[in-house]
This record gives sequence, structure tokens and C-alpha cells, in this order.
Amino acid sequence: MTLPSPDATPEWFGTAAEVLPDDAEQSVLVGRIWDPSVGGPSPVVVRDGDVFDVSAEFATVRDICELPEPADAVAGLTGRRVGDLAELLANTGRADREADRPWLLAPVDLQALKAAGVTFAVSLVERVIEERARGDLGRAAEIRQRLLAEVGADLAELVPGSAEAVRLKELLVAEGMWSQYLEVGIGPDAEIFTKGQVLSAVGTAVPVGVLARSTWNNPEPEVALLVSSAGRVVGATLANDVNLRDVEGRSALLLPMAKDNNASGAVGPLIRLFDDRFDLARVRAATVVLEIEGADGFRLDGVSEMSSMSRDPEALVEQLVGPHHQYPDGVVLMLGTMFAPIQDRDRLGEGFTHKVDDVVRISSPQLGTLVNRVRHSEDCEPWDFGVRDLMGNLARRGLL
Repeated sequence: MTLPSPDATPEWFGTAAEVLPDDAEQSVLVGRIWDPSVGGPSPVVVRDGDVFDVSAEFATVRDICELPEPADAVAGLTGRRVGDLAELLANTGRADREADRPWLLAPVDLQALKAAGVTFAVSLVERVIEERARGDLGRAAEIRQRLLAEVGADLAELVPGSAEAVRLKELLVAEGMWSQYLEVGIGPDAEIFTKGQVLSAVGTAVPVGVLARSTWNNPEPEVALLVSSAGRVVGATLANDVNLRDVEGRSALLLPMAKDNNASGAVGPLIRLFDDRFDLARVRAATVVLEIEGADGFRLDGVSEMSSMSRDPEALVEQLVGPHHQYPDGVVLMLGTMFAPIQDRDRLGEGFTHKVDDVVRISSPQLGTLVNRVRHSEDCEPWDFGVRDLMGNLARRGLL
């Protein structure tokens, strides 16, 4: 079988050019592949469209992220060339994957998988106001103006945990408009939860899963930070924090069931390490675009502006890592989304939910594109390669 060239007609998972950031030639990009020749995963560096195995220097991506200056350490690293990105991408996404050729994995390994919720609180407060007004735009404007007059601050500039946020909570409680989601949206403590287990994330060009019994679910397009054990942010990537809205809607205590299922967390396509061209300031200014295309012809588009976050990414990291909680292998932190899928799909008033074979594209100019096709979690490839398997494989290869 001859794999397609980068210029061939793209499959559902896109082209190598789409996977990469717009300024890929000036980016330091790290990923992971499954290498059949060694029966296990290897960290790789992607440079000029070529993929280089750097496992001889770094056994895991975790090891790269723990370096004092990760980007400097791998920018000029010469490893074993395993192919070009177009070849690996094609072998990853095609149904007739060749088992004796490498394919792409999620670009993270030993890091804990965490996610933050309700980090775009302004949109949540606005939805609460709209619900209270019962669709009456004039009534919504009246409620909003009264809140602004009492709080003395623009809701778009509200700082969670501030005196203004406390005052807003008091007003909303008095109006009977308070909820546990507003508590984590504007209160002092962020919602940070475990998205999945170590090594359970899927990458680009593979299925992403929702439970077969779920009738209301959605993607959550996000930027994810790579954080070292010292709490230092060293890079970023894209993520899909798939959510079962019907499960979480029954009870917030069912959040683990709503969030953590087979193939329910996608990360990738690659990690962009921080350097003088890409840093946390650029993450704060990033735009994340969501596109969903259904086999039924349905299409949905959405945009998240990271500048609209009510909690600063660095403040979220400080709540996650510190004297109160350590992560010796580092952590991936998904930063949340402002995307609210309210567009009706089948029947008026029922909003959006996934269907099998939906193609979900999450993109950002500086991070590339993460593409997944929706399947039932029960039908996705089982997660059967855990930490013990990884350690055994690395030991057999002489990398430990």
C-alpha cells in the first residue's frame, strides 16, 4: 500500500499542513508515535514536516517537559527519522492502518490529565440572566443594568473571588439565581477535576468517544497547558474535553461519569513548547475555532477567545500545583471553553448533541488542528496500554 502524499485529496482527518501551526517552521513541536518496530511509544520532534524519534535522549515526553529549557534542548536535536508527518497522519487515521508502520499518539504520556470548568464565567452569568428574563430582551437588559449598578463593575472584567464578585453573588442569591456553577465561575475556588487517567488520552485522526446511552453530549474545544512538576508552564496544545450533558445535568456528583470514559479526552496534535516566539501571553490571546460536520449534513461552528477567560491560566495552575498538591510527572491542564452548543440539530428547542460519525475539528493558528470522529466509547479502540506496560517496554529497550 502506498500512503498518500501531502498534496493528495485530504481524508476526513485533514492534511499534514492543517495539523501544523501556521508558523510551523518557527515552532518547537513535540509529539509521540507508536513504533511497531519496538512495540511501544516514542517521543518525537516534528521539524520541516519530518518526524524524528528522540527516545534515545528522552524516554518520555514527561522527561522533556521537566527540563529547565525544554524548547532549547530539543530544537536542534537530531534523532532517527521515522518518516514524514503526512505518512504518519495517513496511517493514523485510515481504517486500513498498516500495523507495521508507525502512527501518531496523543503527545502526552506520564502527565496527569486535569481540566478546569466554568472559566468563561461572563457567558454563564449572561445565560443565567437570560433564563431569569424568560426570553424577554428588555427584562434581561433591566436585570443586567441593575446588577451593574449594584456591583459597580463590568461583568466582562469581573475577577473571580474579588469584592465585586462577592457582591454579585449576594445579589444573585437574593434573586434566587445562584447555582453551583456560578460558585466555581466567580467564587474564589476554580473547578479543576480529573479528566482521565495517565496514558488514557487519544490524539488526532482517531475516534473520540461518547457513551452509547447518552442522548445529550457535546465537544469542549480548549487549549491545554503542559505544566512541569515544579508548576512551570512549558508548552501548550489543543484538547477536546468531551462532556455528557445529560449525565452531568442529573447531578454534578456524576461529573466523573460525564467526563471520563473510553476515548473521551483528545489531546494534540502536537505540543508546542514555549520559546521566544510562543509563550503564555500568546496563549492568553489565542483564538480556538470549532467546526463540526455531521454525516447528516449538519454543520456547527464556534469560536472561543481566550482573552475572555475570567480566570487567568497562570492562576489556574497555581490552584492546581503547589504545596497543597504535587504532580511529580507534571500535568496537562485543559483550560475550559466558552463554547455553548445551543444550535438546534433535529428538533426545535432541543439544542445540539453528537451523532456517530460527526467530525470535530478544533484549531488555532499557533497550535494547529486536532481532528476526531465521534464514535460510541464502547466501540472505540480499548485503552489497554498502561503505566506498567510503558515501564516494561522502556526497560526492554534499555531506555530506563
